[in-house]
Formats: sequence, structure tokens, C-alpha cells
Amino acid sequence: MAKKPLGLDSMGIQKTMRLKDYLGDGVGQLPLNIMSTLVGQLTYFYTEKVGLAAGAVATMLLIAKIADAFSDLVMGKIMDKTNSPKGKCRPWFLWMAAPAAAIIILMFTVPHVSSGLQMAYVLITNILISAVIYTAIAIPYGAMMAVRTESVEERGKMGIARTVFGYLIGMVIAILLIPITNMLGPDGVADQAAWIKVAVVFAVLSCAALLILYRSSKETVRMDDGANAEKGAFIEELKLLFKNKYWVIMLIVNLFVNISYGLGASGGTYYAKYILGNDNIVALLGAIGLIPTFIGFIVVGPLTKKFGMAKTCLIGCVIGIVACIVRVFTPYSFYSCVIGGAFQSFATMPIMCVSGAMVNNCVEYNEWKFGKRLLGMSNSASSFGAKVGSGIGGSLIGWLLALAGYQAAAAVQPASVNTAIFAFAIYIPLALFVIMAILFSKYDLEAIYPQIIEEIRARREGKE
Repeated sequence: MAKKPLGLDSMGIQKTMRLKDYLGDGVGQLPLNIMSTLVGQLTYFYTEKVGLAAGAVATMLLIAKIADAFSDLVMGKIMDKTNSPKGKCRPWFLWMAAPAAAIIILMFTVPHVSSGLQMAYVLITNILISAVIYTAIAIPYGAMMAVRTESVEERGKMGIARTVFGYLIGMVIAILLIPITNMLGPDGVADQAAWIKVAVVFAVLSCAALLILYRSSKETVRMDDGANAEKGAFIEELKLLFKNKYWVIMLIVNLFVNISYGLGASGGTYYAKYILGNDNIVALLGAIGLIPTFIGFIVVGPLTKKFGMAKTCLIGCVIGIVACIVRVFTPYSFYSCVIGGAFQSFATMPIMCVSGAMVNNCVEYNEWKFGKRLLGMSNSASSFGAKVGSGIGGSLIGWLLALAGYQAAAAVQPASVNTAIFAFAIYIPLALFVIMAILFSKYDLEAIYPQIIEEIRARREGKE
């Protein structure tokens, strides 16, 4: 039985994807979120299960983070130079399947040797998982949107599918990792062996997901040798990207939204303990936070179809601004924290779902404006901003608390600590939402996108 034709999207661009294509592509988010979420648990594992000093662990992880950020730029250039019969992006999923599985296990097989050798092992494995293997998957995976379809509508759906898969595995790890490792340990207490067993399961799942992604991926967008040959010097291509205002907008958005994520991930416990008076409230806040997340998954698709991706993100920012303003005037209210925090979480959902698609829309603009797609560079430099943002977000909390005179062992904290907590929980997120709202109001690429595609196709046909 012949398949029903896919037809055109709302902009008149040919669709290329069916449900199985979205699912196959979305599965590729599993290994990325498995690696990133497990890395987030490493400080606890290294200190509690291996017995390493917390300060030394923090230093090793910081060095790996710096290497990770800069490796994105290198990987983008490497990917642009990839010349395989299978394409520029797709081969990397196959090449990285076994290494991804191996490094997930190696992260937890810290040998019982001297502390110096253990710290060297920690540093090397963290650089390998973050700066090498994760990056070698993430950059081609991000760029896959641009070579899979030219339809903005389909790219938006790809972003939503990826976010759903990524969020689900992240939630599973966050909720079940500690209970399962404890169950596997002697006398109900996890040991290193229990963590290794769980790592093996995630390693197999990651390898399988990458193989599924490889089989289901297609590079259907034409990459001809004229406009698309990526032969320029690294610095010159970076300069071209900074002449693309839409790419610059998304670079700043990725930087700011990840600062916000970093603040939210680490700051909730301080707010619950010192402002609301009970750090156990964190679990309640996390559970309630699931509600806006799931609602976001449901409504982002229809909203982007009706208003477009940039306007949907702008609506989200306005919601975030209102929620933060309410919290400014009611900072000690439990209900304001719960409800306002939920709306803040909901406000970031459109950005989380469609930012990848909005970055990849810049690839066609590059070709139209400069004669170069800069596929890998567009995705890697934007990813660089995201990683720097998450690092800044996490660090801001420590810097603000230190400036406020926070002392963990003190029975009573100075009043300035409350101000610092309000700053990273309310004031800074408010400022970030305002700036991002302004940026999204300037992102009008979707309005001219059909014209860009039409002119690019005319150029290509004229060269044949």
C-alpha cells in the first residue's frame, strides 16, 4: 500500500518526515542526556563512594568543563570537513556508539590506587566523556536538523521530540538512580560496584540508541560543492557567523537561558532552606515543576504552528517576566514561590524545545547571505555559548553567596544572604527574561525563510 504523500508545510516547503522519523531522531537524545545527567552525579559518587576530596574533584571537573566548551568549536570544524558517503553528520552516530558505551562504564570504574592517580583518572575520563565523545555526538546531532529537512515546521517538531526523550531519561535518572544503586548495594547501601552495574545498563541503552539514530537518520538536504563546501579558515568562518544577526541572537539566547538553568538547578535548595525555612520543600517544588513541563510539551507544538517559533518563545519570556515580577513583591510567600516558580519553568519550555531548530534555520541564511552553510560551525559555536552559560549559572550562586558573607557552618546567616538568594532566584532570571524577550522580538527570520529557500534552490538549479 502506497504511503500518503507528506505534502507541504505552512510555508509551502516540502515535508520529509513521518512519525517514525521523529521517534528515530528523538531517541538520539537519550545517550546525550544519559551522559550529561550522570556527569551531574559524579561529585556525589567520587566523594561518597570512592572517597576523593571534594575540593580536588571540583577542580578536575572545572578543568574538564573548560576543555568541553572549547572542544565544540574544534568539533564543528571537523564535522564540516567530514566527507563520508553516509554524509557529514550521520556517520558520527555509528562511530561514537561503542566509545559512548565504554566511557559511561569507565566513569565509574575508578581504580583503587593512590589519590594522585585516581585524580588523574577522573580528569582524563571526564575530558573524554564531555569534551570528546559527548561533543562528537552532540554537534552532528544538532546539525542533523539542517540536513534532514528544510521545513521550519518539521524542525520544530524534531526539537520537541528530542526534548521529550531527553527530559524523560533525565527524570528517570534523577528519581531512580540513588534508590536503584542502594538496592543493588550490600545491606541497602550503594557501593562502587552497584554504580558500575547501573552504568552498564545505561551504556547498553546509549549504544543501542545511537545505532537506532544512525539507521533512521537521513541527510536529505542537498549539500553541493558550490555553496556548501566548507573550506574557509576557522577565524574567517567565525567572523561570518557574527555577521549573521539571527545566529548572534541565538548564541546570546543559549548563553542566557543556560545561565537561568544553572541558577535554577543549584539555587532551589538555598531558597527552600533560608527563605522558606525547610529544605525538604525542594522535593515538593521539583514534583510541582513537572506539571508545567508536561503542559509545555503539549502546547509548544500548536503554539509554534500558530505563531511561529520566535513569537512562541517571546510569549514564554513575557510569562516568565510576569512570574518574576510577582515574586519580587512576594519573596517570602510559599505560594508565590511554588506558583511563580512553576510559571518560570513553563516560560523556558518553548526555548528548550525549539532553540535547536532556530539555530539550524541560520544555516540556510548563511548560504543565502554568504554562500556558505557553515553547518558544523553554526551548531558548535552556539553550543559553546550554552555550555559557558551553564557554567556561569552554577558559579554565580557561589559568587553571590560569598559576597553576601555566607558561612555553611553558621547557625544564623547575615541578612545579606537573603538578598543574594533573591538575586539568583528572582532578580537575575527577571533580567534574563527581559533581554531574551527583546532578542526574540528581533528574530524575524521565519518571515523571510520561504524566500531564502526559493532563492537558494534557484541558485543551485542555475549551476546544473
